Amino acid sequence: MLGFLKSKRVPIEKIETVIGSNTSFDGHLKCDGNIRIDGMCEGGTIETVGNVLVSADGRVSAKIIAENVSVAGDVTGEIVAYGRLEIIGEGCVTGNVRVANFYKDETARLEGTLSMSGEPDESAEEPAAPEPDESAADAPENGETEAESKTE
Repeated sequence: MLGFLKSKRVPIEKIETVIGSNTSFDGHLKCDGNIRIDGMCEGGTIETVGNVLVSADGRVSAKIIAENVSVAGDVTGEIVAYGRLEIIGEGCVTGNVRVANFYKDETARLEGTLSMSGEPDESAEEPAAPEPDESAADAPENGETEAESKTE
């Protein structure tokens, strides 16, 4: 592989949880570390503050919430990546995706909607800016409070 492409890959320092190739999982998986999926995850949610790696043999039908997600296998369901989603090799993602950054190999597929923003989860819940206070128009322009301006 070309050296300049290596810098684009999701950083996986240490994998702490592995769903092996002979393993099937159904439910809610929540952890603080990196997760590698070589087997099948059906239903539920996979949630971590770390990274999720779905290998070429991995099959996921669940919601994934993580810092970074790398897919070389098949994922069906919503993905929320606070950092980056990459779909590599023959990887396929089917579903709604909310990410900060996105990378896809030419041979990879994304079937669904892609929403990119600085912070995917918080962007939908961000409160609207407050309306300007009408009493602010009556305030002195020099930065003094009303009480300070009356005492002079």
